[in-house]
Amino acid sequence: MKFYTLTVCRTPVGIHKYLLVMKLVFVLIITVFLQNSLAVNAQKVTLAERNISLDQIFIRIKAQTGYDFLYTKEMLRKSHPINVNFSNTPLNEVLNYCFNNQPVVYKISDNLIVVIRRPESQVIAQNLEVKGTITDDKNRPLPGVTVRLKDGNLTSISDAKGNYLIKSPDLKRSLTFSFIGFETQEIPINGRNTINVVLRQKSTDLSDIVVIGYGTVAKSDLTGAVGQVKIEDLNKAPVRSFEEALAGRTAGVQVSSPEGQPGAASNIVIRGNNSITQDNSPLYVIDGFPIENPNNNMINPSEIATISILKDASATAIYGARGANGVIIITTKKGKQGPPIVAYDNYFGIQQNINKMKMMNPYDFVKLQIDLIGPTAQTIYTPGDPSLANPQAGGRTLDYYKTTEGTDWQSQIFRNAAMQNHNLSVRGGTDKTKYSLSGSAFLQDGIIINSGYDRYQGRFNLEQTINDKLRINVNVNYSASKTFGTLPSSSGSMSYGLLYSTWGFRPVTGENESDLADSSLDPNITSDYRYNPVLSAKNEKVMSEDKTMISSGIIDYKITKDLILKVTGGIYSRTLENSTFYNSQTKYGDFRTYPGTNGPNGSIDNFEITNYTNENTLNYNKVFNKIHTVSAVAGYTIQHAKSANHGLTANQLPNESLGLDGLSQGIPLAIRTGSTGNYLESYLARVNYGYKSKYLFTASFRADGSSKFADGHKWGYFPSAAFAWNVMKETFMKKITVISDAKLRTSYGVTGNNRVNDFAYLSRITFPIINNYSFANAFVTGAVPSTLGNTDLRWETTAQFDAGLDISFFKNRISASVDYYNKRTYDLLLNAQLPASSGYTTAFKNIGKVGNSGWEFELNTKNLTGKFSWGSSFNISFNRNKVLALTKDQESLTTAIGWETSYNNLFPYIAQLNAPIAQFFGYKWTGVYQYSDFNKMPNGSYVLKSTVPDNGSGRAVVQPGDIKYADLNNDGTVNTLDRTIIGNPNPKFTGGFSNNFAYKNFDLNVFFQWSYGNDILNANRLVFEGSKSPGLNMFETYADRWTANNPSNTYFRTNGNGPYAYSSRIIEDGSFLRLKTVSLGYSIPSALLKKISLMALRFNVSAQNLITWTNYSGSDPEVSTRNTALTPGFDYSAYPRARTIVFGLNATF
Repeated sequence: MKFYTLTVCRTPVGIHKYLLVMKLVFVLIITVFLQNSLAVNAQKVTLAERNISLDQIFIRIKAQTGYDFLYTKEMLRKSHPINVNFSNTPLNEVLNYCFNNQPVVYKISDNLIVVIRRPESQVIAQNLEVKGTITDDKNRPLPGVTVRLKDGNLTSISDAKGNYLIKSPDLKRSLTFSFIGFETQEIPINGRNTINVVLRQKSTDLSDIVVIGYGTVAKSDLTGAVGQVKIEDLNKAPVRSFEEALAGRTAGVQVSSPEGQPGAASNIVIRGNNSITQDNSPLYVIDGFPIENPNNNMINPSEIATISILKDASATAIYGARGANGVIIITTKKGKQGPPIVAYDNYFGIQQNINKMKMMNPYDFVKLQIDLIGPTAQTIYTPGDPSLANPQAGGRTLDYYKTTEGTDWQSQIFRNAAMQNHNLSVRGGTDKTKYSLSGSAFLQDGIIINSGYDRYQGRFNLEQTINDKLRINVNVNYSASKTFGTLPSSSGSMSYGLLYSTWGFRPVTGENESDLADSSLDPNITSDYRYNPVLSAKNEKVMSEDKTMISSGIIDYKITKDLILKVTGGIYSRTLENSTFYNSQTKYGDFRTYPGTNGPNGSIDNFEITNYTNENTLNYNKVFNKIHTVSAVAGYTIQHAKSANHGLTANQLPNESLGLDGLSQGIPLAIRTGSTGNYLESYLARVNYGYKSKYLFTASFRADGSSKFADGHKWGYFPSAAFAWNVMKETFMKKITVISDAKLRTSYGVTGNNRVNDFAYLSRITFPIINNYSFANAFVTGAVPSTLGNTDLRWETTAQFDAGLDISFFKNRISASVDYYNKRTYDLLLNAQLPASSGYTTAFKNIGKVGNSGWEFELNTKNLTGKFSWGSSFNISFNRNKVLALTKDQESLTTAIGWETSYNNLFPYIAQLNAPIAQFFGYKWTGVYQYSDFNKMPNGSYVLKSTVPDNGSGRAVVQPGDIKYADLNNDGTVNTLDRTIIGNPNPKFTGGFSNNFAYKNFDLNVFFQWSYGNDILNANRLVFEGSKSPGLNMFETYADRWTANNPSNTYFRTNGNGPYAYSSRIIEDGSFLRLKTVSLGYSIPSALLKKISLMALRFNVSAQNLITWTNYSGSDPEVSTRNTALTPGFDYSAYPRARTIVFGLNATF
């Protein structure tokens, strides 16, 4: 490398003069040939650095252009480092920028750049330096802030630690500090050499950028109803997935989970259930990749940059046949220009069972057993009772159990469980290349022994600018998770639920102080094979292993300044392995229990799901005459989804020590294999037009063709239109200063729901392993017609109208949104009755209709500003759904719940015309029969009065203390004709209220979530408040049951529960107010962090599910263990929700 650097060491005087002469000669030569400098424009330079010195700049330019520099180091002694960011920029522009406000200038001759001192008259006062640190209001350093000298060309950019340095010709000027998302500040220098700055985030207003389908838009130009989630608040909740933290955060979005099992998926419904029988979950778009029913546990919540929830048809119609249930768009964090920034977050904590059910103590339990089975119970528990014919000398009496503690099985099943989370990320880049690399580990023990959830996840993003026209983006996210432990509510059998044994196992045995802790099967119970819950839970091996990868590549090519081609390709791959193994020490594997189990057994099922997507769009943006704004997108997409499964179930394993490896040695019960797939081809277009940002119009159209439907019904067409009026742009509103922004919106459109099975239009046959046909006096296996096809099937279609107002007051300190919507979903897929001659009872047809309408309100306020700040967010949603049509001549649809044989033929849910999709259906409970309802006969027996109806057991059977129901049709007896609506599981309204406080380096977030007006069917009370099963413990409340001396009208007598029935007795108000999240943090001052080379360090303590206010008697009101559109709000043996308290830190290097 040729660098003509002249030494500054002492040299002979003659040599020094010689060198001066040579410099003058060079200057003359350069002056003569100055016209040759035009060739410099042909040289291009790319350079992006912060605080780089001039001599380093010269080296970089030399390497790229071949130009040599002539200078002495003494000349550069007073030069200052600068920030540069050039991309393919002409050399002369680069040089002019680099030499601006420096003590030297340059001249060019051929390929030589001569550096000389700036003439005295041009030299500025370089010794006037201003420096400082820039932080946010939480004392976190802000890298990349632009610092500009007002009325001048000097600029600087803060480094990774928020530090900046800028030079000014005098200390009477002003500096401006600007950064995306923060309010720009102008600060006079006033003679100071050090100025530390705190930038505050912009208020939430109509200027925010919103991510929508196939693009982004300023909130002020948004015509649809789109909810935005505050990611900063979301990440303060110590949860494994964003779904858990989403509940109550956005109006119109109802988030529920069946129970509290670690790893369990949440159910998200946007603006009510549109379908009765099909999937109501929204479409997810993750970094541009649309996925139905993805594994949302694969996404690390701390890696999410934005979440947009598209709610109305104007926003969702661009997704056509998959947009009816709403769309959730997730973008993950990307790299940023600048040096690498390393961030490490972690937290460690404890989870606790929120609400342990109160069970009968030993005294009440034994008393119950004596009431149930009389002398038999006395022989077991109170052999010394003097009322016995032959009382045992010194034997126990009932009073003995008043001081007996008994076994608390819940304390042995539930535990304080540990949870920890670790996140590590590295982000940085240049103007050409930006990268983001992260990894995480989430480890959660369940509050029930032998249960939990682990996840390991990694993500990579690379954004590469090839040239001015071409840019490439690559995203890869991989996760491997493991869920283990039996779901307490998973079994269809009442007595096989884990909590059935936990709550019901005897607290005392009466036999030599034995507590059954070392016994597997209760020796005195033979009817339901009650099993030791601790032993069974420890030995059950139930596991689900999930490995998911989503990867995509995006190419952006700028055809012209206004037209961009975007090509996206992606793969979503998921492998899922579900396995169970029950050895001889479990309820399911003990030879002595349920006969169908037949000893040690197990099963394994493997699922493979793959989605391929290709999307090609053209995006056009143009402003005409500064007042007409036009943006448009048009595209073609194709998606292919395929899945396969194979599995095996076997029992009577001869060697249980082999576990699942010995499955092939057992007797096969079922062998499962299958595969399926579908294609979706689409054309889409959207046009946005704005006039002076005052009048805004949006129109979109999508055509979808799906292989799920037969010829003639494969294609669906989904249009939408929307209009918005920015009222404050009108001149007549300028005088109203109290209103900052106001916008009226309205939209209408049509979307679809294609969540039907592949090839649902075809008739099907199955080949079950059981014998189905009789030939020659023997049963043989064969194919069985199972489903009648319907080639007229098409997707369910939803038409939606929306009207909304976005408004803010007092310079955006108060902002609010109000939306009204009305949806109609038609062509519902329902089972229609068929004539017996067809050989089938029902077949799917498009014949139903459902409506949803409601109001949504959101309010954001900045209550206090300054050293102590307080901001609030409030939302509330009101949704009413209604069944508008069922099958021909059908006015109602009843639905059963499979959880116990005795109840399987009962139907606790009903969908009626002009009523909600699901309501509870059963008998109206009116209390307990009292003596006044009977005539006492001479022999001392009681006979029901003729004016008093029986409860369905028969008049001769009903006795005082039995359960009592209303005879609604007044025919003197209670039967199925007396069933009626007994509750509504749909909430009247839901919402959330979040508060953020900050004082100096402290920050506090307090978030409340609520649901009001929803009922719960508490099936636990059917079992544990009056079961006839001997030896089964009951809830504490049943100790107050009816007796001759305690004529309760709430709890019936022993054996007085009448016929099996669902009634309003077990329907409870499920309304609740929950202190969902509390997070307190402290950020270490940046001045202290400089000593240990940290950009930011924050310590925090957070709590989840801290306090719940509710009248519900069950473990938790946020429950729905049979969670479908037709069967919400059912509670039996649910895995309790945990209270979580964690301590963590966030460190940035």
